[in-house]
Amino acid sequence: MRIVQHALPSYSAGSSRLLRSLHFGAAKSGRKVYIQASLHADEIPAMLVAQHLKKKLEQLEQAGQIAGEIVLVPMANPIGLAQDLQGALFGRFELGTGVNFNRNFKHLTPALIDKLEGKLGQDAEANTRLIRQTCRTLLEDWLPQTEAESLKRLLQSLSVDADIVLDLHCDHQAVPHIYACTQQADAVMPLTAYLGAQAMLLAKVSGGDPFDESNSRIWWELAEHFNGRFPIQDACISVTVELRGEVDVEHGLAQQDAQAMIEYLRQAGHIGGELLSQPAPRCAATPLEGVEPIAAPHSGLIVYFKAPGDMVAVGEAIGEVIDPFTDQTTPLRSTVAGLLYARISRRYATRGMRVAKVAGTQPFRSGKLLSM
Repeated sequence: MRIVQHALPSYSAGSSRLLRSLHFGAAKSGRKVYIQASLHADEIPAMLVAQHLKKKLEQLEQAGQIAGEIVLVPMANPIGLAQDLQGALFGRFELGTGVNFNRNFKHLTPALIDKLEGKLGQDAEANTRLIRQTCRTLLEDWLPQTEAESLKRLLQSLSVDADIVLDLHCDHQAVPHIYACTQQADAVMPLTAYLGAQAMLLAKVSGGDPFDESNSRIWWELAEHFNGRFPIQDACISVTVELRGEVDVEHGLAQQDAQAMIEYLRQAGHIGGELLSQPAPRCAATPLEGVEPIAAPHSGLIVYFKAPGDMVAVGEAIGEVIDPFTDQTTPLRSTVAGLLYARISRRYATRGMRVAKVAGTQPFRSGKLLSM
């Protein structure tokens, strides 16, 4: 294992932060996997999974079973991890700007198209190498204005040339679920099966330029632009993995999740050894456009009737909101049939607050599909 310490630029006088990346195997073959934990720094389960992954990858490296390189960033957001406000960890948004740490990564496609015109050929693998090198150059040329932008450039630079990217998160209270690109549904389904994920949510573009799409989106966009002229491979499978809820920090679960990821990488040819049989998936893929974010119609106490993992019928109440000032009680009803896969952990809502998410099968939303 090779350890690299990456320095972030100082945000204020006398302060500095470091990001640590762990590199297993060798980068000689060109094959690469990138895994990061807790880009939202208050999503702790991912960091524990990363600890178990580190131990497993060390053993696999010693046994000579890592094909290519696997890069693990066990704590991806030192900025957010330091945002402890009077006992509450505030790791989803950067305090200086209010911007979500998992938004506004660099969308490279427009610049790539301009740089690649006249340089691509008929060798798909050579085109992949050229595209990755051009990506690295574009990221080197990016001049971040804030500490958070510097972190985003660093994470994107570490991952942009990977074949597989796993971005490990969690929700407030949730069952395991996955966000992925529509075009990569078949390639991601084995991971869904090994993890026992209960929802697999697909979108071509979810909006907001999240980390996972900064790695995968460029390939199908370039393939569409150069269609009929030059072969472009779908060279990066990039997935956001939601590891249940924020308090599901247990060694047993983390060990289980880490082994599931090892098996996924093994079946993809990045790790050697005997492959465990793939379990049957616990869900079918559904469109992210089909997710209903259920919002509170007014402020009040939240009382849930349904838990993550429960199926919900059209018009069924998943809970209710009780206004303690007026005594108004309003049911929280789903307008779609599907799986209640996540809900917020707090039990007081303000008007318009999204309190739960139901995965329906029919698309009906558009625009920015992710929560704030």
